[in-house]
Amino acid sequence: MKRFLQGKTALLVSSIMATMLLTACNGDDGQAGAQGMDGTNGDVGLSALVALTSLAVGDAQCPFGGQQIETGVDINSDGVLDASEVDAAQTQIMCNQAHNTLSADLVGRYQSGVYGLSAAEIVDYHPASQSAFVVNAQSGKVDVVDLSMLTQAPVYAEAGYSLNNLSKKTDLNISVDTGLTLLGAVNSVSVSGNLLAAAVERADALGNATQGNGIVAFYRLSDSELPQYLSFVDVGALPDNVVFSPDGSMLLVANEGEPNSAYDIDPEGSIALIAITNGVPATTATLIDFNDFNVGGSRNAELSPLIKINGPGASVAQDLEPEYIAVSPDSQTAYVSLQENNAIAVIDIKAAAVKSIIALGLKDFGLDANKIDASDKDDAINIQAYAGVYGMYQPDTIASYRWNNTDFIVTANEGDSRDYAGFSEEARAADLSLDPNHPQFAAAQDKTQLGRLKVTTSMGDDNNDGLMDKIVAYGGRSFSIWTADGQQVFDSAGDFERITAAILAMNFNNNNDENKGDSRSDDKGPEPEALALGQIGSRTYAFIGLERTSGFMIYDITNPFAVSFVDYVSNRNFDADYVIDTDTGDVEGDATLAGDLGPEGMKFIASQYSPTGLPLLLIGNEVSGTTTVYQLQLQ
Repeated sequence: MKRFLQGKTALLVSSIMATMLLTACNGDDGQAGAQGMDGTNGDVGLSALVALTSLAVGDAQCPFGGQQIETGVDINSDGVLDASEVDAAQTQIMCNQAHNTLSADLVGRYQSGVYGLSAAEIVDYHPASQSAFVVNAQSGKVDVVDLSMLTQAPVYAEAGYSLNNLSKKTDLNISVDTGLTLLGAVNSVSVSGNLLAAAVERADALGNATQGNGIVAFYRLSDSELPQYLSFVDVGALPDNVVFSPDGSMLLVANEGEPNSAYDIDPEGSIALIAITNGVPATTATLIDFNDFNVGGSRNAELSPLIKINGPGASVAQDLEPEYIAVSPDSQTAYVSLQENNAIAVIDIKAAAVKSIIALGLKDFGLDANKIDASDKDDAINIQAYAGVYGMYQPDTIASYRWNNTDFIVTANEGDSRDYAGFSEEARAADLSLDPNHPQFAAAQDKTQLGRLKVTTSMGDDNNDGLMDKIVAYGGRSFSIWTADGQQVFDSAGDFERITAAILAMNFNNNNDENKGDSRSDDKGPEPEALALGQIGSRTYAFIGLERTSGFMIYDITNPFAVSFVDYVSNRNFDADYVIDTDTGDVEGDATLAGDLGPEGMKFIASQYSPTGLPLLLIGNEVSGTTTVYQLQLQ
């Protein structure tokens, strides 16, 4: 937005600039100058104009926004400072400083020494013992990390890359504790009071690694003793997330029910409810399924056609894959992200029933606010709008909070595809059969523009003529706020790429397994996945972890209709020389100096529960296998 200031006479541009820039100064008064000569009468001179242009957050010259000040003489006397009238030598850029209304300083870090094997995923915290519980996924264990020795002393810059000032107390070996066979990875952990719950996947009798019904294992915690195993409860296939209701009366489990690689076994997705009475879990779970939404079912007509149902031969109940759960502050309603389906399920906890399934729709990458970089082969920061190109929001982590006694849902819009040996919906935009009238028909064949963008083959043919009318990609490259009935009230639009490009230059959209520069623009960009909300003072903040680029964004979301960017924080060394194989865990080079890679899970710790007396943000970084602690402080 530009604002114009117009002079009455032919003033010197330098005088205008000096006046504007020094108005607020309170220096000593100088001596009065000599009396000047009277000017001669003549025609009214040309006006001098000053144009003020606001620079948005993420501007290439001003990462945190600012103002461009242009000046010149109104030669054509139209009252508008035209480009040809601008005196370029006088143009000034005034950048805002970082929005340090909230600072985030690294104060603690634990290195597992395991890279690329999800040694630090989902995290939670037990205040009484000042312990962090960290999912060491593929080991089948939960690591217990001691936070009691944390201090308020921050660690800055390069010292943070190799920091290792936290120690592991013990671990929870769930397979040994339960005595069960066929258990696989631990996927989630949650703490309520002195009760801990961990979700564990399980193989089926045919040897499919995650298609059996999983379990939730419970442990009793105390302030001084090591965790004590209590019991386990059978739940649905592939329990991917566990969360206690705020009042502690219920544990909710998202059973994702993913298919096997051949896609010939596809368990149903479901939600499990486990009642908690006086801190003791029930011995069985109540399963909520989606069978009523199947074709021919009593609620099939409720499904929006915008909900992606595309598994080969799959029923709706099989195709819906619960990913993550948020529970309303009053513990009455659960909001469940159905990531692959680009939807959210709303659950009535008391009734143990699905209230509704909300389609999240598509994000228009043709809008200027939603510009993306769509290529990893352009050797440039090339963030632009593409008409006819869209993204599915497809949230991973989801959270809920209240404003004006109304529930709002916050989503980290990561994106995910179905890509299996037996079925894959993935393609590059260049491989699509596009309608020749599509506005990106030519750009889709250019690998430096849209050609390499990963897209779905399951959506986009609006008139069923075999030609794609839309190019539909994965993820929103953003975070969003929605009403409880699915109306979007805020989206961070193209902020994440603009901000990281301004700060990191060609290291933006970097993958997390090596420092290779712009290597994820063709996929899901920075890939926002982790999410935590926290109240500090009277303000509510959202912390959004960028899985690929690493680091996290901070936004003030106190009022969901007046959201503001606060900061981008990263402890990643983009100069480190390393390559991590995320299948084997093998490392080339030295990853110990890489910093924190791949934030997967986050936990906000309020000041009254913090070992330092200040609010903390706990982060599990799956690729670097590190657990980091940031101290949060209002400035």
